[in-house]
Amino acid sequence: MIVLGLDTCLNACSVAVLDGDRVLAHGCEVMARGHQERLAPMAQAVMAEAGLPFGRLERIGVTVGPGSFTGLRVGVAFAKGLGSALGRPVAGVGTLEALAAEADGLVAAALDARRGQVYLQIFEAGAALMAPDVLPVGAAHARLTEVGGGRPMTFVGSGAALLAGPADAVQAPEGCDARIVARLAARRAPAPVAPLYLRAPDAKLPGGVAP
Repeated sequence: MIVLGLDTCLNACSVAVLDGDRVLAHGCEVMARGHQERLAPMAQAVMAEAGLPFGRLERIGVTVGPGSFTGLRVGVAFAKGLGSALGRPVAGVGTLEALAAEADGLVAAALDARRGQVYLQIFEAGAALMAPDVLPVGAAHARLTEVGGGRPMTFVGSGAALLAGPADAVQAPEGCDARIVARLAARRAPAPVAPLYLRAPDAKLPGGVAP
């Protein structure tokens, strides 16, 4: 199956095209903003490097959050638009799941959600031990002890430094690897894709106007 993987949820823009487990092409740029301007050109460049027209794609995978409100909407909108134009299914992949897939064993995917909170999900051998959640740092420590049993684990993501202990391993990539996103997307049945918001956006409309 030829799958296009996309990630714009964090501090990078990443695109990859895979044929089964074989990576045909991959591009990634670290960026805190500007995903909207870079995503389409990067996708075109990756497909050109792979020597494939977009019509050869059989599925599109995209990270759906949690993450940057603007970034994740950019990726989801692009994936849905491309899928609609091509008549191809789109599969959403959680950001925390994609991050955790970069490590083995007991893994805590954690993102700094600001305001003293973290986005957290714990996995073991690829299986989720809890649903993604947003928690105060103190509550996240308690959840790690409750779910992980106090065992050393690998922490992945920008929230790792807030939670990891001296016996834990830490990985802090700027974004999700689109190659992993594509692999995860290939393994699941396509379903309606929507951004995963674990809390309301920080930005408020002026004058108390409802969105």
